[in-house]
Amino acid sequence: MDINPQDLQRILSQLPPGPRMPAIFVGHGSPTNALEDNPFTRSLAQMGRDFKEPPQAILVISAHWLTAGIFVQEGQRPETLHDFGGFPEELYRVQYPAPGAPEYARATAALLGTETATTTQWGLDHGAWSVLRHIFPEARIPVYQLSIDWARKIDFHYDFARALKPLRDRGVLILGSGNVVHNLRRSMPRFMEGDPRPFDWAVEFDAWIKDRLEQRDFAGLSRFDGVGQAALLSVPSPDHYVPLLYTAAVAEPGETITHIHEEVCYGGISMRTFRVEANGR
Repeated sequence: MDINPQDLQRILSQLPPGPRMPAIFVGHGSPTNALEDNPFTRSLAQMGRDFKEPPQAILVISAHWLTAGIFVQEGQRPETLHDFGGFPEELYRVQYPAPGAPEYARATAALLGTETATTTQWGLDHGAWSVLRHIFPEARIPVYQLSIDWARKIDFHYDFARALKPLRDRGVLILGSGNVVHNLRRSMPRFMEGDPRPFDWAVEFDAWIKDRLEQRDFAGLSRFDGVGQAALLSVPSPDHYVPLLYTAAVAEPGETITHIHEEVCYGGISMRTFRVEANGR
């Protein structure tokens, strides 16, 4: 969506100034990562410690908030949602009591245009809190979420998300949370057997994603169907892939991409996590 400069300045003037923030994509994997101390969760904790200045607010685009239409969560105190079943009781007791960010939510909806609405009918799903509790464990930074319109084609999301770019200059950390390879049906047998070895097709597609990022071909991430069978197996449905496009869409061509964690495990789950930031940050 294009917005004229006067409207853009009017919307941004409603937000306090803040340091320019990076954009992050996290391959969140199992909800149990919220409880675990492993190389992946330690990489998240280190990423949090690497922030020179904390964000003013965090906008999460999670694979687990799929809607008909587009919504921004504007609650004052978003609930910690345990949106899963069959996990240890300890996981259901985890809370991430971060405040909401209503003023940022309203500004975000304005940037995205009239087809976007605000709502209080959501909280923080596990795509948000299971990773944020490692990055910012104090839960003091305001957090809000943007939903994914399930009915939209894959290339819509990259173009749509580009309107979020100005938020980075108002201290908003944009965080996409999903998995670039996510095939639970194929992965479950290996997970149940405790076999972490990846499938060849999952490694192939994960490497293709890294190459597109390294080549700064952010728009090309929407055209993964040309990769063939590896793409079809890696992205059997778009829910976990789309958050990657929201992170890529707010990146600038000259920015540095740092791969925080690289791992394909249990057959077909990529934990690839990366950070996009301006040189010198």
